[in-house]
Parts: sequence; structure tokens; C-alpha cells
Amino acid sequence: MLILDRELAPDSALAPIYQVDLAEEHQVIDAARYCLAELGRVDVLVNCAGLVYVAALDELDMDRYHHLLAVALHAPVLLMREFSHSMKQYGYGRIVNITSVHSLTSEPGCTAYDVAKAGLEAATRVAAIDLAPYGVLANSIAPGFVATRLSVVDGRDELDSDWFRTVYLDNAQLPLRRVALPEEVAEPVTWLASEANTYTTGQSLIVDGGLSIRL
Repeated sequence: MLILDRELAPDSALAPIYQVDLAEEHQVIDAARYCLAELGRVDVLVNCAGLVYVAALDELDMDRYHHLLAVALHAPVLLMREFSHSMKQYGYGRIVNITSVHSLTSEPGCTAYDVAKAGLEAATRVAAIDLAPYGVLANSIAPGFVATRLSVVDGRDELDSDWFRTVYLDNAQLPLRRVALPEEVAEPVTWLASEANTYTTGQSLIVDGGLSIRL
């Protein structure tokens, strides 16, 4: 297991931890190759990194735009490229990319985030096609609102706002009327990444509490 952020597994003494700046291409490549050197082979890759940048299209800061894409799109693609060599060699692999319902629908000011998530969905489909002959399955999970630090924008947690409670909970724009816990997203990831998954590839599983089925 390679963990890029110690905060994701603070009590894990078994997992090598390699902290990198995902916006730096050479660091991403070095991390992947370090992991392969340490473990010999890698059977499972889960890409779960992201950040938020909200800005109207006509006010888009291109430096921040490119930085978000580097972290949320280009780094996962690079990691898929690097680890797929090992997976192909051994004839087995499972790739799961964490995308978002924003790969399917949008909100104002979300150009950078939505482009990254939609792009990662497309990359997942292509990976599934390219790697299928080698026994490697690639899928994605598209969450909706999840109780993580990603919901904090400019120091404010949008999940603890009057706007969120009114629109999504009181008016049931979110049918289950609550946000997801991280483990509720991790559970389907675990299955897609396991040997129990033998025939599902190129798919996006939406885990959003019904958010995307509402008009």
C-alpha cells in the first residue's frame, strides 16, 4: 500500500507513507516508482485526491485552474500509467478513481473542479478498454456530498450552512436528507478493488444519496 497523505491513515504502521505534491509531475512519478521498488508489484490503485476552487468563468484564475487539474486529473492519470505496467506484467489489477457527481452535473463557479472530474471519468473508461486484455479492471466512484474536509471552502463548511440545510435537507433536493460518511463511499471502493469484482470495468458507480436523480 502506498499512502500519499499520513492524515488518511495516521495509525497505519503497515503502510509505507510517501508524501508528495501531486501538482508536481516528477514527484508523482517518483512516488509510484518508489512504491513499486518497495513492494515489488502493485495490484490495486485507488486515486482519491482533490481540492476545490470556486470562481465564475469570467473570473477564472488560470494558475489555480491548472493547479487543480494537475492534482485532481493529471496526477491520477500519471499514477494509472505508472502502475499499469506492473499490473499488465502480472496479469491482474484493480483501479478505482474517486470522481464526483460533478462529472455528470454542475453548479455555478465549478469550472475547474467539473473539468477535472469529468476528465477523470473519461480516463477511467479508456483505461478499462486499454487494460482489459491484461486482466486489469478500472472503475470510478462518483460521490455526492461527503463529510470530509473537502466541503470546507474559504474556512467555511458548506455542509453546515443555512443554504445547504434549506436546499438539500429541508426541501429534499438530497433525497436521503443527510450527507454521506466517508466509510459509505469506501465500502463500494473496497468491492471494486477486490478479487470479488471479476467482471465490472469501465463503470461509474454514483454514491450520492439520490442527489443526481432529482431535477
